[in-house]
Amino acid sequence: MTDHTPVVPDHTAVRVALWRALHTLADPPPHVLDDEIGLRLADPAEDWRARPDMDVAGTRTYRAGIVARARFVDDLVLERARRGTAQFVVLGAGLDTFALRHPDLAARLRVFEVDRPATQDWKRRRLLDLGLGTPENLVFVPSDFESEHVWWAQLVAAGFDPGRPAVIASTGVSMYLTEAANLATIRQLAKLAPESAFAMTFQPPLELLEAAERPGRLMVEERARATGTPFVSFFNPDRLLELALAAGFRDARHISAQLLNERYFSARTDGLRTTNAEEFLLATT
Repeated sequence: MTDHTPVVPDHTAVRVALWRALHTLADPPPHVLDDEIGLRLADPAEDWRARPDMDVAGTRTYRAGIVARARFVDDLVLERARRGTAQFVVLGAGLDTFALRHPDLAARLRVFEVDRPATQDWKRRRLLDLGLGTPENLVFVPSDFESEHVWWAQLVAAGFDPGRPAVIASTGVSMYLTEAANLATIRQLAKLAPESAFAMTFQPPLELLEAAERPGRLMVEERARATGTPFVSFFNPDRLLELALAAGFRDARHISAQLLNERYFSARTDGLRTTNAEEFLLATT
């Protein structure tokens, strides 16, 4: 039998978890998101805050983007759950902690985490090591998004009901997938039951970024290539909206960085703001 358990999870998933924790530990309240569970899962070295990619000032905009996108998905799922939606799917879940942070929803919201088998094996073991176990309403769905039909079939086999409304979230994933894989996902999710919602982050092409963000994008792209996870897909917001509507979604909206800043950071005086390096498509059936 092949052992799929890695020594550590994907470095990107760890960095996201640590940035979310750093927001709670280093940024003044009120916090956009309080999530130290991901830090416990990641179990970094004691000096993790000394890492270059954890510099408080240097990573401010990246950290803001990470907590804003997580809070946006939280708010969307909680609002839909109040209206009766009982299914939430996290594509490329990594060290997502939604089910752990919202035990009050266990009786009425089933959470499906879709990710690579190795990542999920590691996460299961960490939950056990921490004495947390797997919440009763959390379902792990091991799969690969590049396989166009496989992940959907595995999701349904795991108990997802395509005939009932759902929220599907994909954050920090689209740039690692081919355009064909992204479009296949959009087409598949456009067939969801009415009143379903799909929230997907995407990265605009370099020329659409704020000028100050372009050197950072190039640096991040180079690092991604060096670690074997290159960015391969970028989307113009207007074109992405057209693709979503053409796929069959009833409505599609561009959730811009400006909107996220107005919603989550407008009252802050510490300069914490996100940029248009990553934004949202919100599509509904």
